[in-house]
Amino acid sequence: MSASSESMPTPSSRTASQPSAARASLLSWLGVAPFLIFALLFLILPTGMLMVGAFQDAQGHFTLNNIVRLFDDNILGAYKISLQISAASAILGTLLGLLLALAAIRGGLPAWIRPTLTTFSGVASNFAGIPLAFAFLSTLGRMGLVTMLLRKYLDVDLYAGGFSILSFAGLTLTYLYFQVPLMVLIIAPAVEGLKDEWREACESLGGSGLAYWRHIALPVLWPSMVGAALLLFANAFGAVATAYALTGSSLNIVTILLYAQIHGDVLHDQNLGYALALGMVLITGSANAGYIWLRKRSHREAA
Repeated sequence: MSASSESMPTPSSRTASQPSAARASLLSWLGVAPFLIFALLFLILPTGMLMVGAFQDAQGHFTLNNIVRLFDDNILGAYKISLQISAASAILGTLLGLLLALAAIRGGLPAWIRPTLTTFSGVASNFAGIPLAFAFLSTLGRMGLVTMLLRKYLDVDLYAGGFSILSFAGLTLTYLYFQVPLMVLIIAPAVEGLKDEWREACESLGGSGLAYWRHIALPVLWPSMVGAALLLFANAFGAVATAYALTGSSLNIVTILLYAQIHGDVLHDQNLGYALALGMVLITGSANAGYIWLRKRSHREAA
């Protein structure tokens, strides 16, 4: 009886533990408070303002005219070009990033290659905007370094062949500078999850290298690859500073059109800009939702 009574918590000990648990919970909420405040100020409230402003006119009255105007030929064309550039850079970035990750992690290269690639990817995936546009203009512009070297030493004139850094191909190539490193960072954990035992088991059963990739490796990597491609698509679709600094108004993409509607002197229509932004939020939100779902699925399969 005495032993059992000693093992049971007394009312005073339970009362003392409650304030301790409350303090721990309060400290936890204080720790996450900066993130919640940041999300509220820079994500939730701006998105709410976009949703409200998209259904208002200049006088603040309810209207559907802004949504209807999204189907004008000029705006639909801007969305089409933006979707095409985002899809092209996402697909190429996914393939090139996957090959780089496989070479660095599974290719048997020297040990220093992997940390070097990871460090570079962490920096390059965040290098965008005006500095990136200036770098590509200085490299592949009409008077850029690479353009002049090719013309002088190999007698290759990129611009005579139809290439332009201010075109669809030029902007897609520029986006690849941060898309490929981002893909390396995303897909590296999935590549690491490929176990050597799987290849050994395939070879012991008479399977070739092609059979291993077709029936084992690619099915395991597929959810992560598609999810990463969706994230790269959303990343490119929302890019504005790089495109604006590189092409100006020579390429009609939705981010530049949005900038002109909100801050421009000629096409200024703030509520139409809100509607354009709302359409972008829906597209990028759908891509991010698909990425999150596929990421959870790949984690379940890996477990």
